[in-house]
Amino acid sequence: VLRCLECCIKCLGGIPYPSLIATILLYAGVALFCGCGHEALSGTVTILQNYFEVVRSPVDALDVFTMIDIIKYVIYGIASAFFVYGILLMVEGFFTSGAIKDLYGDFKITTCGRCVSAWFIMLTYIFMLAWLGVTAFTSLPVFIYFNIWNICQNTTELEGYSLCLDPRQYGIVSLTEVKTVCAGSERFSEMCKSNELDMTFHLFICALAGAGAAVIAMIHYLMVLSANWAYVKDACRMQKYEDIKSKEEQELHDIHSTRSKERLNAYT
Repeated sequence: VLRCLECCIKCLGGIPYPSLIATILLYAGVALFCGCGHEALSGTVTILQNYFEVVRSPVDALDVFTMIDIIKYVIYGIASAFFVYGILLMVEGFFTSGAIKDLYGDFKITTCGRCVSAWFIMLTYIFMLAWLGVTAFTSLPVFIYFNIWNICQNTTELEGYSLCLDPRQYGIVSLTEVKTVCAGSERFSEMCKSNELDMTFHLFICALAGAGAAVIAMIHYLMVLSANWAYVKDACRMQKYEDIKSKEEQELHDIHSTRSKERLNAYT
């Protein structure tokens, strides 16, 4: 029982908990962004088709529906790529922790290991900037849907005012297409009463929160990787110092052995 307990404690002690926390936060953020973002885009397609009467182009043109399909494929790529990247960072955390803890054992820190750590720091910094851009991009539909939702919540106060929603202002349709929906119209009332608008708005908010969580995870990873890099660098210096020290001790031992043999030969 004691051996099993000691083994469990040793295994738990070898887990890089900062990397584990960052990985969990990254997976949660990416899952929230990808899942909610995908469903929010599907809800946007439904709203455009049902209430703004936007029709998909029959030819292979770059319309709003094609752009939404492209963004969905990008979401699929983000989900798979960061799933793999989270595993790689977790493995790097395990190896870095093992290199520090087993510095004087069989596992030694190599130049390749230091280069890999530096490469992960640079790559994580680039991904952090990318997620900042994704967060800024995701805030745009949140702002648009917030305005629409706010108008729907204050329809009683807008009686007598001609307030309209025009997709041309956001580049959703071409300037020649008139797809305006005005407050007080039947389509506007149906859109405000529908579940699609409220659900899509809150899904975009969750996607924005997921992108923010991914940014925080990237910052956490940067702190962990930077700390590991500093530890590895100090450990390498200590390793070089111990190697030089052991060589000097071996040389002194050889000198003393040689002198002892010379004295013994001279005495004989």
